[in-house]
Amino acid sequence: QVQLVEAGGGWVQAGGSLRLSCAASGRTFSSYFMGWFRQAPGKEREFVSAMNWSGGRTYYADSVKGRFTISSDNAKNTVYLQMNSLKPEDTGVYYCAAADSIKVVAGTADYWGQGTQVTVSS
Repeated sequence: QVQLVEAGGGWVQAGGSLRLSCAASGRTFSSYFMGWFRQAPGKEREFVSAMNWSGGRTYYADSVKGRFTISSDNAKNTVYLQMNSLKPEDTGVYYCAAADSIKVVAGTADYWGQGTQVTVSS
């Protein structure tokens, strides 16, 4: 069974940091694109960041550039999202996703995790 399991969410004050992780299992993901998305209450899911696991390229939404960093530990099939200088507008459920192409940036994925809650207070 293919699984993506997120962890690391929590409650943090504005300006603080969190690191999210996404542990992938059930298949080899080395040729995949991994992505992070978030969904705030009453809003649609939006793209946050993605990476080409095999090529090492990274992509970021304008709203998080300079504050968030995506990375991976290929041996552990785990992708991370380091979130610094958090703002209240970063609040939402963060989801990990995987796709066999860059289509993951547009929200089209083959696999999705269940999400982890991130709450940033004022």
